[in-house]
Amino acid sequence: MQSVYFFIALIAFFVIALTLSNALQRKKGNTRERETPAPPIDLGSSNGCCGAHEVCEKDSLIAAFAEPTEYFDDEELDKYRNRESDRYTAEEADEFREVFYSVLDEEKPRWIRSLQMREIELPDQLKDEVLMIVNDLRAQNIHA
Repeated sequence: MQSVYFFIALIAFFVIALTLSNALQRKKGNTRERETPAPPIDLGSSNGCCGAHEVCEKDSLIAAFAEPTEYFDDEELDKYRNRESDRYTAEEADEFREVFYSVLDEEKPRWIRSLQMREIELPDQLKDEVLMIVNDLRAQNIHA
C-alpha cells in the first residue's frame, strides 16, 4: 500500500513541478511554442523531386491544386464532368482512351490531374490500364 502512495506522490510532484516551470517561463515572457519548420517545396522547378516524401510532391494529386487547370486538347471530355466512373459506356471510355494515348508519356500524370481538377472521373473500364502505364512510367523515371 505504501508503494501506491509513493507512486501517487511522485506523479503529484512532477505535475506540480511542471506547472511551476510553465508559470515561470510565462512570467519570463517565453510563451512561444517550438515548432520545426516544414522543408520548402519548390513546385515550380523541373529538376525532380526533393526526396523528402514517400510520394513525389510534383506528381501528387494534392499538389495539382496549386496549379491552374491545364487542357490537353481534350475539351470534349468536359461534358463528362461530375459523372460517376461506373456510368460510362464502352464508346465513352474509348474517347478517354484515345486522348490518353495521344498525350505524351511524360504528360500522362498531368493529364490525369487535369481531369481531377475539372471534376471528370476516369471510366472504370480504363482505370487499371491507366494506373499500370503511369506506374511503369514512374518506375522508368526512377531507374533512368
